[in-house]
Amino acid sequence: QLFFHLQRERSFPEHRARFYAAEIASALGYLHSINIVYRDLKPENILLDSLGHVVLTDFGLCKEGIASSDTTATFCGTPEYLAPEVIKKQPYDNTVDWWCLGAVLYEMLYGLPPFYCRDVAEMYENILHKPLVLRPGISLTAWAILEELLEKDRQSRLGAREDFLEIQKHPFFESLSWTDLVQKKIPPPFNPNVVGPDDIGNFDSVFTEEMVPYSVCVSSDYSIVNASVLEADDAFLGFSYAPPSEDLFS
Repeated sequence: QLFFHLQRERSFPEHRARFYAAEIASALGYLHSINIVYRDLKPENILLDSLGHVVLTDFGLCKEGIASSDTTATFCGTPEYLAPEVIKKQPYDNTVDWWCLGAVLYEMLYGLPPFYCRDVAEMYENILHKPLVLRPGISLTAWAILEELLEKDRQSRLGAREDFLEIQKHPFFESLSWTDLVQKKIPPPFNPNVVGPDDIGNFDSVFTEEMVPYSVCVSSDYSIVNASVLEADDAFLGFSYAPPSEDLFS
């Protein structure tokens, strides 16, 4: 998780935050191009692969079938990263993802989400009404993109007119080649140094020390309880990797 590294380092240098923000924006731009709004961008949902490239995960709150001119109104997301229009339960569009990108970029640069407060109700008030506070230590272009992404009026927010194209054109990303970025020709600013598939050095011990539950298809004495081998295979349909049935019970 990006969250793991951000917690450990508190914040990232601007060049590193820029790289991650660009790869995240590319992922969001792709989702928007196929009429999907992501809606739950946060560091916990951003993984790094073995080379250090961004991998977006957890699509449970995605809304499908939302073209650029469409809106939806479901209240969902994570409190720290909710856009004002979501909190106000107003119709919203894919610009909620650009707000979330701004919130994550702010957190990468400063160490906390932009309107963070332990009291959720007060945090919602901050998101709705408090001016954005930007501290010294970042470039003028970083300052500008944060202000434009974290614009409370969604119709004036960066990305409201040309979606991902507006993000690409922003001066904050001027030093990047988007073509090279998409083709993964730009070396990531951080290498996780993964030594093999069983390397758990980049995972928080909170997760690695958890007990591993048995399969839903296997009882504590390893007997098959409620599913045939065929049903066990079906349980994993739609996942990017589904193990052969013999591997489930070996």
